Amino acid sequence: MKNRIICTLASICFMGSFFSQKMEPQPKIMVGIVIDQMCYDYLYRFQHLYTTGGFNRLLTKGTNCRNAQYNYVPTYTAPGHASIYTGTTPSNHGIVGNDWYVRDTKKMVTSVSDERYQTVGSATGGQASPMNLLTYTITDQLKLASPQSKVISISIKDRGAILPGGHLSNGSYWYDYTTGDFVTSTFYKEKLPDWVSRMNAKFDPAKDLRSWKLFLPESTYQMKDESPFEVVLTGKTTATFPYDFPAMIAAGASANSLFTISPQANELLTDLAISALEQENLGQDQFTDFLCISYSTPDIAGHAFGPYSRELEDMYARLDRELQRLFASLETRYGKDGFVVFLTADHAVVPVPEMLVKMNLPGGYFFMQDRLQVLRDDFIMKYNADLLEYEANQNIYLNLKKIDSLRLDIDEVARFAAEELRKWPEVKTVLTREQLHSGSGSTDYWGELLRNGYDPSRSGEVIFLLQPGYLAKDLDEPKAHQGTSHGSAFNYDTHVPLLWYGKGIPQGLSLYEPIQITDISATLVHMLNLQRPGSMTGTPILPLLQPKK
Repeated sequence: MKNRIICTLASICFMGSFFSQKMEPQPKIMVGIVIDQMCYDYLYRFQHLYTTGGFNRLLTKGTNCRNAQYNYVPTYTAPGHASIYTGTTPSNHGIVGNDWYVRDTKKMVTSVSDERYQTVGSATGGQASPMNLLTYTITDQLKLASPQSKVISISIKDRGAILPGGHLSNGSYWYDYTTGDFVTSTFYKEKLPDWVSRMNAKFDPAKDLRSWKLFLPESTYQMKDESPFEVVLTGKTTATFPYDFPAMIAAGASANSLFTISPQANELLTDLAISALEQENLGQDQFTDFLCISYSTPDIAGHAFGPYSRELEDMYARLDRELQRLFASLETRYGKDGFVVFLTADHAVVPVPEMLVKMNLPGGYFFMQDRLQVLRDDFIMKYNADLLEYEANQNIYLNLKKIDSLRLDIDEVARFAAEELRKWPEVKTVLTREQLHSGSGSTDYWGELLRNGYDPSRSGEVIFLLQPGYLAKDLDEPKAHQGTSHGSAFNYDTHVPLLWYGKGIPQGLSLYEPIQITDISATLVHMLNLQRPGSMTGTPILPLLQPKK
C-alpha cells in the first residue's frame, strides 16, 4: 500500500512536470532571415560599423553558432534556401542548382520556373512555383499541423521567396526585374493583397531610386574604395563612390536592375516585411505564424564588387540598420518573448580570383568553353564522336542517345571523361555517376559533399570540383577578370553565420561545435513541436532546446 501511494505521488509529480512543459506557450511568430551571400567574418570584420540593435543584438543577446557549414555542393542560392527550410541536402530535396539541364527538352530550367502558372501583380516574372522542390519544408510542416498558422515569404529573388515559403505558403512575393514590381503567381493566389499593391504604387525605381553615397564618415571604413577587380556599372567609369543612380539611369542603365544592387532594395524589403506583420495580422492568435525574409541585394552587390570592397562594407552598415528596424518592430508588436528569429546565409563567396592572383595567393580562373572543347576533342580521338551534350554547374551531361546508338557503355564513357578532367591542374576532385551511386571512388570530405549535392534525375554523369581559389568562367575576356561568385566546397563558400534570438534562446552563448545548415529546421521542429518533415536529415542544436536552469 505504501509503495502504491509513493508510486501514485511520483506519477502525479511526473504528470505535473509533463503538462507544465507541454503547456509552455510557443512563440507567436517565427522569423527566418537569410542574407544572400554573407560570409561568417562579416559579423566581425564590419562590426565597427554596427549599432547595438542589429547584428550586435543577436551576438550579445542571442546564440551564435560559430561553426555552421554547408554540407554539400554546389553552394548556390536555390539549394541554400531549400536546404535551410527542408533540413536536408539536394540529394533529397532535388534543388541541385539555381538552374539545371533537362534532357527531355534540351534546355535549362530554373529552380522555381513553372509555366503552368501565371504572373499575379504584373505582366511578367511570375511563372513560378515550388513544385521542383521534391520534399516539403518546415513551413509546410507547420501548415500541415496547424492550418490556421500563416506563412508569408518575401525576397527580391523569386527563389529566395518561393523555396522558404514551401508548397503551402499563404503568400510568397518577389521582385520582377522587368517591371520593377513585386509579384506572385497563380500557384498562390489570383490577386495581390492590397498591402503589396500599395508598395508597388509607392515605389518606382525609375523615379524614386536614390544615389548610393557612403552612409558613415569616410574615415570609418577600412576597405579601399577603388579596385581594378570590381565590376564597373553601366553609367560609371570607375567602381567608386558615390553611385549617382539617377545620372546612371539617364546614361542608359536599367533603373530596375540598379535598384536590386542598391541598399535601397534592403530598405524596401524591410518595409514589406513590417507591412506583412501588420496587414496579415501575423502572431495575433494562438497559432504560431512564420515570416521568411531573404535579403538578396548583398549577393547582387557581392558578385560585382567582391567581399573585400568598400561597397560591401557600406552595404552591411546599412543592412544592420534595417535589422535594427525589423527587430524593434517585432519587439513592439510581440514583446521580447513573443518571437524567435534565426539569421543565416544561403552561401558565402570566393574572394575575387584576380585579386588572389595579384597577391600571389592560390587561385585563378577555369575558362569553361576552352576546356570543354578539349574534352570534345578527347571524345573524338577516343570514340570518333563528340559525346558531350551539355555542361552546367560543373556537371558534364553526356549524349546518352549517341552513346546508345554507338553501343557504348555509359559508365565506361563517364570514366574516360573523368580521367581526362583529372589531368587538368585546376581540377581537384572528379566523380562519375557510378561512383556517386555506389559510394565508391573518392570517399573523403570532398566526395561526400558532391554526393550530398547529387540527384540522378537532374545532375550530370560526371561532376567535378575546382581547386581552392579557382572560379569557372565562360570565356577569357576582360570582364571575366572582375567580380566573383560562389558554388564551391571550400570554407569561403560554406562557412556562414547562424544566429538565434528571442523566446527561450540562451543569451550571449557561443557554440563552437560543428553545425550543418540542415540542422536549422531540425531545431525548429522541436521549437514548434512538429513532426520532422519529409526527408529531413539534420540534427537538432541541443543547447538551443535545453531548458534554462
